[in-house]
Amino acid sequence: MAGRQRCRPAFYDSVTMCPWRLWSETTPRILSRLLAFTAKMLKNLALRSWRGDMQSKILIMGLPGAGKTALASALAPLLNAVVFNADAVRANLSRDLGFSHEDRVEHARRMGWMCDRVVEAGGTVIADFICPTAETRAAFGEAFVIWVDRIDAGRFEDTNRMFVAPERYDIRVTADGAPQYWAELALARLRPAFDPQKPTALFIGRYQPFHPGHQRLIEEGLRRVGQACIAVRDTHGIDAKNPLPFFAVKQRIEAALSAHAGRFVVVALPNITNVFYGRDVGYSVERIVLDEPTEEISATKIRQLAARPGNFQL
Repeated sequence: MAGRQRCRPAFYDSVTMCPWRLWSETTPRILSRLLAFTAKMLKNLALRSWRGDMQSKILIMGLPGAGKTALASALAPLLNAVVFNADAVRANLSRDLGFSHEDRVEHARRMGWMCDRVVEAGGTVIADFICPTAETRAAFGEAFVIWVDRIDAGRFEDTNRMFVAPERYDIRVTADGAPQYWAELALARLRPAFDPQKPTALFIGRYQPFHPGHQRLIEEGLRRVGQACIAVRDTHGIDAKNPLPFFAVKQRIEAALSAHAGRFVVVALPNITNVFYGRDVGYSVERIVLDEPTEEISATKIRQLAARPGNFQL
């Protein structure tokens, strides 16, 4: 038919915007591949996001008087974290709730929702509250759980009767050791220190600016090797393609990769233009190929949008 357009499935628009008459003629094999690719990519993105959130959303739970608030006060400055104390939240935002199990579940849901907003904004948050049952912990959501198990009973009998020890936790705090000791232990788990003697992936680039494509690339290197050294070439000001100084680039990299803190280091390099190596050097040189949408991300387009005023478009 004259003027008839061919329908080729694409990741973003053709799948949803192609008319059904044309869509029905698409090769089933291509459609199957597309759907499988989409499902795999979304699963991987969700897994990475969940793992990162687990290191930024921290639940310090346990019986009343066990020492939760003391530990939260010691840990928060080490992580530059926001702290939500359950009693303070009840006094200001949840005055309508009592202490029935149903109200405790709703209180946990609200606490979890507030914490999720902090994590979405790129921050780290600590929730300091009893969270006495499996249902309240499920309502709060996935988190790095620190169970303060230093006493056998608290000062409220109804809470003692209701409290069920968690089946899953990341750290169990016992009666031995000061809050500072346990805060340092939690810090080591949440933000492990970079070890220069461990196997490390090297990434060399200008990162003008650092964008999601770079982030995906380095996260893949972290997945494969465990640590990364991100070497930023000193190209600031040599032309219009290099508007950012090193510390501006470093700031963007550290913000984007905050969920992986302790597993990467950002260093400045001279303007490296050639890399040579001899035989039997003890390391491999490899290109990582990512999915097509990520490969198409353009730093040039991002610089153009950032440099020129124009019509704001979503």
